[in-house]
Amino acid sequence: MRKLTDYVEIAADEYLRETGKGELDNLWIAEFFQDCGVLDDHPAQGLVGFYALVQKALTLKIERAEKLARLEREKSSHAAKRQHKP
Repeated sequence: MRKLTDYVEIAADEYLRETGKGELDNLWIAEFFQDCGVLDDHPAQGLVGFYALVQKALTLKIERAEKLARLEREKSSHAAKRQHKP
């Protein structure tokens, strides 16, 4: 039996990998919820609550990726500026 947080992370990672989108699709999460055992392992967990948890995890993952991308661009920009100075 997996923890609920494990299912949330798996769902967010899988959805992001499959679609690349930041907004969770209702049908996709409903299928995951039913087919991947969330309902079996956590019968008290409702679909709406699970959707909210996965959407939150998905949003955090996207925000982190965007932040890392900005930091990398800034590093490259600073490195390029230092190379051009005499």
